[in-house]
Amino acid sequence: FMCHSSDLIFRLIGPVSKHPLPCRMESSCLDLALEGERLCKTGDYQAGVSFFESAIQVGTEDLQILSAIYSQLGNAYFHLQEYNKALEYHRHDLTLTRTIGDEVGEAKASGNLGNTLKLLGRYDEAVVCCQRHLDITRAIYDKVGQARALYNFGNVYHSKGKSICWTGAEPGEFSEEARIALRKAAQYYEANLCLVTELGDRAAQGRTYGNLGNTYYLLGDFENAVAAHEKRLFIAKEFGDKSAERRAHCNLGNAHIFLKQFDVAAGHYKRTLQLARLLKDRAVEAQACYSLGNTYTLLQDYERAIDYHLKHLVIAQDLKDRYTIESLLLSAFLPNCPRKCNQITGDKSGEATARMNLSDLRLAVGLKSNPNFHPYLFRNTNANSSALAEAYQGYPSLPGKSALCYFMPDQFILTFLNVY
Repeated sequence: FMCHSSDLIFRLIGPVSKHPLPCRMESSCLDLALEGERLCKTGDYQAGVSFFESAIQVGTEDLQILSAIYSQLGNAYFHLQEYNKALEYHRHDLTLTRTIGDEVGEAKASGNLGNTLKLLGRYDEAVVCCQRHLDITRAIYDKVGQARALYNFGNVYHSKGKSICWTGAEPGEFSEEARIALRKAAQYYEANLCLVTELGDRAAQGRTYGNLGNTYYLLGDFENAVAAHEKRLFIAKEFGDKSAERRAHCNLGNAHIFLKQFDVAAGHYKRTLQLARLLKDRAVEAQACYSLGNTYTLLQDYERAIDYHLKHLVIAQDLKDRYTIESLLLSAFLPNCPRKCNQITGDKSGEATARMNLSDLRLAVGLKSNPNFHPYLFRNTNANSSALAEAYQGYPSLPGKSALCYFMPDQFILTFLNVY
C-alpha cells in the first residue's frame, strides 16, 4: 500500500522532525517527493521514481525525510518488479532508521526487505528480516504491525514451500522440506488470524483464510482447506468482492476434487465460470471451462466434458493462447484434433498420442451406458497421465499433464508494503 500524500509532510513537521520550519532545500526536496508520491498513487510508478530520485539529488539534511523517500522509492521499484533496485533502497532505509534510532521505521524497513527478498527467492534472508519486524512490533506493543509481520512471515514460508513443490507431485505428496515450510506458513497464518480477529479486521481475515486454505491444500489437508475457503467465501460475499468470491469457489472446487466429491466440485466450478463471465475475465473463464471438462471426465459424463473443453478451446483461440491450444489438442477432446495438433506443433508423435487418446474417449462415450463398461479399459497409458485419477479407483485418468496442473490453488497473495 502506498502512503497518503500527507505522510511525508508529517515526517517533516511532526513531533519526530528536527526541522519544524523547513529551509529552502528541504522544501524543494519535499515538493519533488510529494509529486513522486502523488504519481505513485495514480499507478504511474515509473514517473514517481523519477521525482523521488530528483528529490534525493536535491538533498535534505533531515534523515527522517530521506528515510521516507528511500522507503517510497523501494516500494515504487517493487511495484515495477525491479526487485534488486527495491532491495537497494529498502536497505538504505533500514540503515538510516537504525542510525537515527527510529524503531518503528526499522520495523517497516525490515518488513519491506523481507517481502522483496521473498520475491527474489532468498527465503532464509527474508526470514531474518521478518523476524526483526515481528520482534520490534512486539516490543512496542504494535498489534497492527505484529499482524502484518505474521502475515508476511506466512507469505515467505508459503512461497518457499511452493517453490519446492513444482515438481509434478500431487498436493500432500511433496518433499519433507516443502511440507516443513508449508506447515510453518500455516502456523503464522493462524497466528495472524488470531490477531486480526481480535482487531476486528474482517478484510484481513478474508485474505488470510484464502492463503491458509491454499496452504492446507498443498499439505493435502483438504478438509481444513475447505473450511478455510468457505470462511474466505463468506467474507468475500460480505464485502461484495466478486474477484475474491470467484477465487474462493475455484479453490473449493479444487479441494473437493481431492475429496472425491466431484459433483460438489462441479458446482463450485460452475459458479467460478459465472463470476468470471460477470467480471469479463476471459482467461479465468477458460480455466473454469477446463476444470469443468476435467471434472466431468472424472464423473464419466464425457459429453459434458467435451462440451466444456470445446468452450475452453474457443476462448484459448480468441486469446491466441498457443500453449493452451496445444494442451487441449493433445488431450484429444475434438474430432479433428490430430490434424490441428500436427498443424500447430508439427509433432508426429504428439499426433499419434492424440489419436490414441481420441480413440479412448470415443470408446468411453460409446460404451458409457453399457452395463459391462469398465473404466480401466480406457486408462491412458501415456507416461504423463494424471496421478490424480490413478488415485481414484474406478475413474479413467485424464490425458496430458499432472492433475496438479489442472487443480492448482487460485490465489492472490497480497504483499503488505510498509509505508510511512
